[in-house]
Amino acid sequence: MARVTVEDCIDKVENRFELVLLASHRARLLAAGAPLTIDRDRDKNPVCALREIGDATITADDLKEQLIHSMQKYVEVDEPEAETVPLLSSSPAAAAVAPQSSSDDGAVQFDRMSEEDLLRGLENLAPPTETDEEAE
Repeated sequence: MARVTVEDCIDKVENRFELVLLASHRARLLAAGAPLTIDRDRDKNPVCALREIGDATITADDLKEQLIHSMQKYVEVDEPEAETVPLLSSSPAAAAVAPQSSSDDGAVQFDRMSEEDLLRGLENLAPPTETDEEAE
């Protein structure tokens, strides 16, 4: 059983504090069941983690990325931006309410709706059903 020293690992990770963080993270991963990249030789997880870093069987950059990912509480997902969807006009009244402009000058246009059109649209909605608790 060979002894692992900080000097064996310091050429892989230059900062000793960072070396301790990465080795402790790798030791936790080993305790959680991550596969070893070296022979255990009756060593405990922190010693195995240092030996893996010293032997360069696992890179410090990979460990650093895994450590950062494990500490993040909110992982930002890159989603495509929503495309503008043209309004669907099902009636001539709706076409009159939302006229399509042919020029694209970047100005914001708001849809105008008369009070009668709004009331006609609301009449088509079904009223909410009463539950037993509300009826009492």
